[in-house]
Amino acid sequence: MPLISRSPDTGVWLLNTPTTSYALRIDTSGVPTHIAWGPRLTSEEADALVVPDPPPASSFEGRPQVGEELPADNGTRYGPSSLQIRHTDGSRAFEWQPSGERLVEDLSGTAELVLEFCDSLYPVRVALHYRVHDDTDVLERWAVLHNAGDRHLRVPRADSAAWTLPPLRDYRLSHVTGQWSAETQLRRDRLPYGETVLTSRRGITSHHANPWAMLDDGTAGEDHGRVWSTALAWSGSWRLTVQRTSDGRAGLTGGVGHEGTFIPLAPGEVFTTPVFAGLYSEGGYGAASRAWHAYTRAHVLPHGRETAPVLYNSWEATGFDVDEGGHKILAERAAALGAELYVVDDGWFGARRNDRAGLGDWSPAPDLFPAGLGPLSDTVHRLGMRFGLWVEPEMVNPDSELYRAHPDWVLHLPGRPRTELRNQLVLNFARRDVADWAHDWLTRLVGEHGIDFLKWDMNRAFSEAGWPGPADGNDRLWTRYVTHLYDVIDRLRAEHPTLRIETCSGGGGRVDLGILARTDQAWASDNTDAVDRLPIQHGFGQVYPSRVMSAWVTDVPNQLTGRSVPLRFRFHVAMAGLLGIGGDLTRWSEGELAEGAALVAQYKDVRHLVQHGHLYRLTEPLGEGPTVVQYLSDDAAELLLLAYRPSPRHGTPSPPVRLAGLPDGARYRDAESGAVHHSGVLTKYGLHLDMPRGTWTSIATHLVRLPDQT
Repeated sequence: MPLISRSPDTGVWLLNTPTTSYALRIDTSGVPTHIAWGPRLTSEEADALVVPDPPPASSFEGRPQVGEELPADNGTRYGPSSLQIRHTDGSRAFEWQPSGERLVEDLSGTAELVLEFCDSLYPVRVALHYRVHDDTDVLERWAVLHNAGDRHLRVPRADSAAWTLPPLRDYRLSHVTGQWSAETQLRRDRLPYGETVLTSRRGITSHHANPWAMLDDGTAGEDHGRVWSTALAWSGSWRLTVQRTSDGRAGLTGGVGHEGTFIPLAPGEVFTTPVFAGLYSEGGYGAASRAWHAYTRAHVLPHGRETAPVLYNSWEATGFDVDEGGHKILAERAAALGAELYVVDDGWFGARRNDRAGLGDWSPAPDLFPAGLGPLSDTVHRLGMRFGLWVEPEMVNPDSELYRAHPDWVLHLPGRPRTELRNQLVLNFARRDVADWAHDWLTRLVGEHGIDFLKWDMNRAFSEAGWPGPADGNDRLWTRYVTHLYDVIDRLRAEHPTLRIETCSGGGGRVDLGILARTDQAWASDNTDAVDRLPIQHGFGQVYPSRVMSAWVTDVPNQLTGRSVPLRFRFHVAMAGLLGIGGDLTRWSEGELAEGAALVAQYKDVRHLVQHGHLYRLTEPLGEGPTVVQYLSDDAAELLLLAYRPSPRHGTPSPPVRLAGLPDGARYRDAESGAVHHSGVLTKYGLHLDMPRGTWTSIATHLVRLPDQT
């Protein structure tokens, strides 16, 4: 069956993925209309789903509130609009008129459908894009708007896509909420009637929400049930509107911006919305997550098949007390521990001795690094590690040479105060000169100092989000900031192909499929408390794979929470992602260094499972029993269990944990103890976890499949 086909009888376009189908058609009025999204269909079955729309129940109803591919602000549409256009004569609306269609297929297993439309009155064109791959059930959608006239347009809303669910007996919405140091807290709640808006108005993806949503009928679980999910690839302000109608339907629409912002379209200008991807799964939340993970590794990340190195970061060891000699000592200890990437954090440049000065002056401080960063870079490379550096290119301290030279480069409104957060202001990356300045010093820095890795940070949200000067500057700011940010990173990577980048925004403030398409990993949270990280990592992994989730082992008492847990527990929690160490190694005892080195070595033995395997969440985080996650290789030849337990309840033994995804009749050997287990027992009856006694205990169990018996 082809990836995309069109029925000559009904005009239904059928888009097929390995296990699902998506169907749509242009109705008799010219409107692109949803038909189906769910299990695989034949062309004949999709045709059978085409039925005439019933007439409105009354003169107050209008068109159905869900069911169109991109509802436009026009006519008798009273639900949330995906597309709103304002013309210079004060009128509004877009009336769909089909003007063309294109189907593009390539030899790599990808097909793309483009449906083209124009407005019936104004010279405005809209193209709807659909892309499918033969190795994933994720469908990618986006839209392209073209002002083909000679007058300016303002677009209050240009969503990438609208998604329609089939009628269900009930609806439940899954998403994440949070704040700085408590990101990605998973919520699953019954979807109320009306409109539910998930959004960021901060200019970044935000710590407080993330641009994805999952919907089910209220009965799905981790390993069963139908789940529909979507994720937006955008790193600025965004908005998803989820709607449940009074007639028992549900759908959602999403894209860039938030209320009160506009996308300007000058004559001849084109705006391309970001990808808004969708996925249908019949295996519950777990199967949906694994499908998103595989898609991200294969089709989003620049180097998703690479295995990430063990990282050491200096921040908690040094703070702003930075110098070349101290870093060389730390680098030697990090290398002895088994680190493969050494990252110098904040404090290496300009007058940066605290967070009140120096941002924007990106030259190595001569009193700290008399010969520049070269000698330290050489030492790190000689020790067998890659060399990384913390940067915050989008920010400036008012106490800096850059700000004194260019006070107009920051986001601001004339006559209004310039609000400082963390003693810094936001540089206006929407300006081409600012973006070019950032690119120029970054590419010099990377090239001249042998930089292998950048931790790209962004430590505050927008305020006074103005761009004095251009007549439409305030409108252009919200989208152009992000596209220029993307452009700077894209150019930098093209010039330095071996450079790897971590996205960070005070922790998890900028994690989304858009930034992950041009970076290699993400700092999930500034909160490194291993206990707090369990629910953070649980929510993070609903959509984003372990391959991108940076996690550090830091010292205790934890700097943020004051909690103390064993070193082994901290390592095992961080081993659930990309292992990093952030403690002050000069204060670790010989015993801690030896234990740490053994745990780093253990991680290296199993990191291919964590970073490239299939994640199964076997229990809920911090529940009644142990928190257990499983990573299984593609061929089911190996698996890793990570289990964490708080203080056990006296006299209440933990029940065995049932494993998942194992083939029938297989046998697995414990790589440490040598014990042999049958897959049928592991999946149907469970594995008794040999958890140590005490508070905050943990284990890592590596099972390897034995040859089949003949």
